[in-house]
Amino acid sequence: MTNLFSIFDPSTQILNLPLNWLSIALPLMTFPYSFWLLPSRSKTMIMSIIMTLKTEFKLLLGPVHFPSATILLISLLTMILINNTFGLIPYIFTATSHPLMTISMALPLWLAFILYGWINHLTHMLAHLVPQGTPTMLMSFMVCIETISNIIRPLTLSIRLAANMIAGHLLLTLLGNQGPSSSIIILPLILTTQIMLLTLESAVALIQSYVFAVLSTLYASETS
Repeated sequence: MTNLFSIFDPSTQILNLPLNWLSIALPLMTFPYSFWLLPSRSKTMIMSIIMTLKTEFKLLLGPVHFPSATILLISLLTMILINNTFGLIPYIFTATSHPLMTISMALPLWLAFILYGWINHLTHMLAHLVPQGTPTMLMSFMVCIETISNIIRPLTLSIRLAANMIAGHLLLTLLGNQGPSSSIIILPLILTTQIMLLTLESAVALIQSYVFAVLSTLYASETS
């Protein structure tokens, strides 16, 4: 089990430097310079997707939203998506499967939203602690539940992303370890299953980045 979970441990070091964390910056190194300077079909497609996401995030944030919030959320979605996708390449460390990476993204966002809401919209934040239509006898109980749910939001955001990335990689690793000891009859079945899992993981990489960004948007909309 130690060897199995070692794929999620950034332990490759040279001169006491954890090189596996360089996978975060690796996607930027692979983009050609012409992508940033010259118009192309791929750039046009990416800009079209970004504008669609910007429109959707504006709707989720509501009429009153943070300045440049959509830029922050689209950048966050793009970074998570690229890291999730590059993590599917063999021998590349998936940074988003490590809780240190996911918590470092979720906690500052949540803390900034909470501080902004309690400082600038105190009445609005207090009203959120008691949902509309709550019976008088349950008001104090609902305040406790809403407070706990607000406190654990960064934990649920980070664990959801890390757990989904870890689960798929573990299945791929377990099936890959069965290959050398399997017979020739079972080997095609293992390869077919791995290809299907890899396709599923590609979809999970996209969905989890979108879910992380959308939930962050919804948390921000509650404080404005």
